Amino acid sequence: MEATASAVSFALPSSTKIQTCHILNRPINPFNTPTSWKPSPTFKPLRINAAISRTKKEETVETVRKQLENCYLLAGINYKGLTVKQFQELRKTLPETTKLIVAKNTLVYKAVEGTQWETLKPCMKGMNVWLFVHTEEIPAAIKPYRDFQKEKKLEDNDFTGAVFEGKFYGPDEFKKLETLPTRAEIYANLLGSLKSPASALVSTLQAPARELVMVLNAHVKNLEEQAQGAAQ
Repeated sequence: MEATASAVSFALPSSTKIQTCHILNRPINPFNTPTSWKPSPTFKPLRINAAISRTKKEETVETVRKQLENCYLLAGINYKGLTVKQFQELRKTLPETTKLIVAKNTLVYKAVEGTQWETLKPCMKGMNVWLFVHTEEIPAAIKPYRDFQKEKKLEDNDFTGAVFEGKFYGPDEFKKLETLPTRAEIYANLLGSLKSPASALVSTLQAPARELVMVLNAHVKNLEEQAQGAAQ
């Protein structure tokens, strides 16, 4: 890198003769940062942002896993087009035994992968909000959303699928979930079967595992109450 010279001409006050001198210019090093340089206010450290994004994803996955504890049913609902106000109203209509969470399909699948909930995969597309039901009373847990859907005329915001007892239910099968017998109905069915002919009891024993367990528990409870009454 070489210095350059510039010629400058000027006249002295005491003489009319024009004097010429050469000024040596110092070369500019292109690798030196100007002293006046300041970072752009819009500059953002990409690595930090990536770390924060990864942390949020991990938190979402952990939240979903926590909700799966003591969960009886997990359902997806198409929420495309729902306004913030409608979403807030929906949350208020749901019972305490249910939880509504917005999460990306990929993160939810990561949380359910390798579990009985993995069968939910067919509805892992589009925009879903996830309904976690923490009660055996499935129809009562689903009904508030059905009522909200009808009231707000949200025909397009239907259930995209659900998993109950490890089985996947598509949108056209939700009627089966919405008409499941309640705990009281199952108890009554058991007590009636025990007093009926053997054929009725056999029919009860052939019911789904959930109903059978609840029926047997009801019978045990009934026997315990009778024993306590006899002891008194």
